[in-house]
Amino acid sequence: MRYLLKRHLLKASVLALTLATPFISQAAGASNGSPDSNLAVVGASNDSLDSAKISKPPIEQALEVNWKTVPTQFISAGGVEFAYRELGKQNGGTPVVFLGHLAAVLDNWDPRVVDGIAAKHHVVVFDNRGVGASSGASPKTIEQMADDATTFIKAMGFNQVDLFGFSMGGMISQEIVLKDPQLVRKMILAGTGPAGGKGISDVSGVSNFELLHGLITFQDPKQYLFFTRTPNGIAAGKAFLARLKERTENRDKEITFSAYFAQLQALKAWGQKEPADLSVVKNPVLIVNGDNDRMVPTTNTHDLARRLPNSTLVIYPDAGHGGVFQFHEEFVLAALEFLAR
Repeated sequence: MRYLLKRHLLKASVLALTLATPFISQAAGASNGSPDSNLAVVGASNDSLDSAKISKPPIEQALEVNWKTVPTQFISAGGVEFAYRELGKQNGGTPVVFLGHLAAVLDNWDPRVVDGIAAKHHVVVFDNRGVGASSGASPKTIEQMADDATTFIKAMGFNQVDLFGFSMGGMISQEIVLKDPQLVRKMILAGTGPAGGKGISDVSGVSNFELLHGLITFQDPKQYLFFTRTPNGIAAGKAFLARLKERTENRDKEITFSAYFAQLQALKAWGQKEPADLSVVKNPVLIVNGDNDRMVPTTNTHDLARRLPNSTLVIYPDAGHGGVFQFHEEFVLAALEFLAR
């Protein structure tokens, strides 16, 4: 009986850890900077970025409201109350809509990345159906998530948007552009791959293993899932986790058990489906990842770049799934340059 009780408590602890959006963090006192390193760049198809080291002056934040203080708003569409935050509306131009990763809510986005892009662009970050403070039940397919995201975008009155999809959000972005190419001007796809890509159907196994690893070691699992175990990767992970804590008031709701498990089902199904014909996507795409992504293996990033005819590929050295957060200064500069073309 005692053994069964201990086993039940351990299982409950792992599930509770799964659902804690900020997770358990050891990042107190960590620096907010990222390790200095050269930017590794590979050009794909018709476009490429300069492979020289990008200078990293801090991007001045002219925002009266930033990611730490911007209010959460709601809009009703398709029977869902979508929660969202909006920055840089005064910049005008094509809005940049952010689509997040597995188990992510609004407060999982790096403030440096959101504020950096919002300094020059109109940025909208939202919780999809059944996630965070948005109502409804999370779909069990990437395709339905894409339909819900499109519903939100059109409800906001946007005729055309730029998409920034990270991890699962990158998969949702691909489905959106395939279904409604005129809705999308440009895409930034980070830490993601094509349908049927190597290892994508195994994301749940990798994620749950590191959730348990984090529980045992009293570390936030994202330290293991998003970053390498080198000194640079460990330091970058601690800095990232500290930045996620900067917003202290009016934080988003944590993801629920049902939403997390629905997302795992969606990822497994999407990873097992036949690859889509991405050659029909003519939109400009910036594809970004670290060179050692364990969640969505980096081979998928290269495969995605080969499949998209108008793509630019950027690979960050000594970086994992969260390469855009580890190299947030370089990434923001690259994103701004890409969006301005």
